Amino acid sequence: MNRRAFLQGLGLVAGGLTVGAFDLRGRAAATTSKGLRANVFVHVAADGLVTIVCARSEMGQGVRSSLPHLIAEELGADPARIQIIQGDGNPAYGNQNTDGSSSVRGVYDQLRQHGAVARAMLVSAAATEWKVPASDCEARDHAVFHGGKTLGFGALADAAGRLSPPKSAKLRPRTELGKHPMPLVDGKAMVTGRAVYGADVRLPGMLVAVIARPPVVGGKALRYDISPALKIPGVVRVIERKSVSRPYGFHPLGGVAVVAKDTWAALRGRAALNVTWQAGSNGDYDSARFREALSATVNAPCKSVRSRGKIKDALAAATKRVVAEYHTPHLAHVPMEPPAAVARFERGGCEIWAPTQDPDTARGEVAQALGIATSRVTVHVTFLGGAFGRKSKPDFIVEAALLARELGVPVRVQWTREDDIQHDYFHTTATQRLEAGIDAAGKVTAWLHRTAFPSISSTFMPMSMRAGENELQQGVLDVPLDIPNVEAEVGHADAKVRIGWLRSVCNIHHAFAVSSFLDELAHARGLDPRTSLLELYGPARKVTLAELGVDKLSNYGASLDEHPIDVGRMRQVVERVTAMSNWATRSSDGKKRGYGLAAHRSFLTYVAVVVAVTRKHDKLVVDEAWVVADAGILVNRDRVRSQLEGAVIFGISLAFHGAITFRNGAVEQSNFHDFKVARIGEAPSQIHTELVESDHASGGIGEPGVPPVAPAIANAVFALTAKRVRNLPIQI
Repeated sequence: MNRRAFLQGLGLVAGGLTVGAFDLRGRAAATTSKGLRANVFVHVAADGLVTIVCARSEMGQGVRSSLPHLIAEELGADPARIQIIQGDGNPAYGNQNTDGSSSVRGVYDQLRQHGAVARAMLVSAAATEWKVPASDCEARDHAVFHGGKTLGFGALADAAGRLSPPKSAKLRPRTELGKHPMPLVDGKAMVTGRAVYGADVRLPGMLVAVIARPPVVGGKALRYDISPALKIPGVVRVIERKSVSRPYGFHPLGGVAVVAKDTWAALRGRAALNVTWQAGSNGDYDSARFREALSATVNAPCKSVRSRGKIKDALAAATKRVVAEYHTPHLAHVPMEPPAAVARFERGGCEIWAPTQDPDTARGEVAQALGIATSRVTVHVTFLGGAFGRKSKPDFIVEAALLARELGVPVRVQWTREDDIQHDYFHTTATQRLEAGIDAAGKVTAWLHRTAFPSISSTFMPMSMRAGENELQQGVLDVPLDIPNVEAEVGHADAKVRIGWLRSVCNIHHAFAVSSFLDELAHARGLDPRTSLLELYGPARKVTLAELGVDKLSNYGASLDEHPIDVGRMRQVVERVTAMSNWATRSSDGKKRGYGLAAHRSFLTYVAVVVAVTRKHDKLVVDEAWVVADAGILVNRDRVRSQLEGAVIFGISLAFHGAITFRNGAVEQSNFHDFKVARIGEAPSQIHTELVESDHASGGIGEPGVPPVAPAIANAVFALTAKRVRNLPIQI
C-alpha cells in the first residue's frame, strides 16, 4: 500500500461503519442476481461475483483469509472476483465457535465439500449446455472449460441455480491446492481504521453504559450515591443490576450501571457513585494462602486418573528419586480490545453487534436472559481486537441486551481495561508435584504426576471440585513417555473466582511442569536434555490407551484412530528444532547465553521450541527463539508462522510477567502497569519457524505454540544461571 492509498483509506472512516460487504446493520449486502446458491456458504451471481461466507470470527489470526480460500480453491474461483462476508450467528453454518484451535481442523473437509458441490453444479450446467459428459469438463480460473469452449461462472450461475445440489462431490487432489497466494484480506481495513470492532458500532439514539461491578465475584452493592452521578452532564440513568450467584456460567456479574450519552460521561458518572460493596462468600479468597493449600493437596495421595505398572514398587526400588513441585498463578486474557457490545431490543426481538468468538452461545444466553426464543435474537459478529478465549464468554453481551430492553433504546456496554482485568474469567492457578525413579543404570523407571487446580467446570457446575478428563488430556493423560511405571493423580481444589479457558488452556501449566521436570531428569541423569528427552519418548510408534494407562481419552474432540498420539512426529519436531538452533554447538556461547528445549503436543499438533536466554541491562531476556511445528495439512502457511511467532511473545509474557493475585476476594492488579505483557524490548531479535510438510489430518495452530515456550525459557534460565525455575512468573 502506498501513502496515497493509506490516506484515502483513513478518509473513508468518516463515511460510515461499513466493512467488506456489510452495511450499518451488519447484514450482508444483496447480490446482483438470484444465481447459484449451492449452500449457505457459497453464492455465484450472474455477473460472476462469488460471495463466500466466513462463519468463524476474525481476531487477527486470518480466518477470513484461510477458510474462504478453502472453498474458493475447490470451486476454482478467481481470488480477484470473490467477496467475503461475515456470517451472523446461525445454526445453519454449524459450529461457529472460534475456539480450541478448531477453525481449520474442525471444518477442513466440510468447507472443501461446500466448494466442490458448487463446482459440480456449475460443471453440470455447462455440460448440459454443451451436451457433453460432465466428467469431460473442468472448472478453473472462474470458468468451466471443455476443449476450446469456455463458459464463465457468471454465465452459468442462473442455470446451475436451478439444479438440485448433490449430497456430495469429488474433491480436487490436494496437489491442485495452494497455488494462489493468500494475503490477509482484512489487512488494509485494519491498518487504515476501516475495520469495525465492537466499540465502533453506532446506532441512532444509542446510549453508552459502563458498570461498576462487585470486586468480589458474587458480591453486591450495599449502598451508593445516585445524585452525584446524575449531576454529571450527559448521564441519563443509574440502574442497579442483579448480583450473580454460583454457578456463574455466562451470567453478568451485576453491580450498578451508569447510562449516558457518551462514554466519558458514563465513566465520570460511575466514578461518582462511591459504592460500598458486600463481598459475599468469596471475600476470604487469598491466592497466596490458596497456593499453600494446593501444595498440601499434591503432597498427599490424590485420585488416580492414569495408571500403568506398579508405581509404588518402582519408586521404592529406585536408586535415585527426583522430586519437584511447580506452581503457576491465575492469568487474565487482556486482549487489546476490552469487551464491548451493542444491543437493540425492538418488537420483542434483540439485535446484537459484538466481537464474539461464539455467536451461537451468545444467542442462546441472550434469549434465556430476556425470556424470548433464540430465533428472536440476531448476533452480528464484528472484528475482534484479540480474544484468547475471553470473547467466547458472552456475559458482556447479555449485559447490553438487558439494558437495551430496560431502556428501550440501543445501548453499548463498554468495558475498560480495569474492568477487563478485574472481572475476567481467569485462567486457573495450579500446583503440581512430579516424582521420578531412576535405576542403577540411569534409566527412568517410574513417573508420578499429581496436579491440583480449580476446574473450568466449576464455573458451570457448583459442586465441581476436581479437574475432568477434558482438562487432564492436556498434558497429564496424554504424555507419551516410554516409562514402564506411570501414575497420574488429580487433587481437590475449590474455585473462588470465575475460571475460564485461555489460549492453550490447561496445557499452559501442565507443559510448564512436565517439560521443566524432563529437563531436571536429564541433568539428574547426567545427559544432554535432547538425548534424555528422545530416550524418554522412546521409539517412533502410535501410542495406545493401554500404553498410556488410561481407559479413554478425549483427544481434543477427535478419535485416536484419526489422530493417534504419534511419537514419531514428536521426535521429529525435537530433532528438527535442535538441528535448526545448532543445539549441539551451543556450549560455544559460554556463559553468555543459556539454551532451553521443550516440546508439547496439544490440539493434535506437535511443537518443539528452543530459546536462548541472555542478560540485557541486568535483566533476563529471550534473545532468540526457534520453533518447529507439525500441524498436519496446512492451509495458510503465512498465518501459521504468524501464530507461532505470536505464541512465542505470548509465552514470554506468561514466563516473565503473568500473574493475577487475589486478596480479600478481589484482584490486586488493574492495568498494564501491574499486569504486564512483553514489550518490544523484550521480544527476541529473531524468531525462526519451520513447518513440517505433512499429509496428516489438520491439527490446531492458534494455541499449540504457546505451551512449550515458558518451560523452554525456564530450562534456558537454568542453563545460564544454574537456578531452577519452578514458579511462574520467573523471579531471578
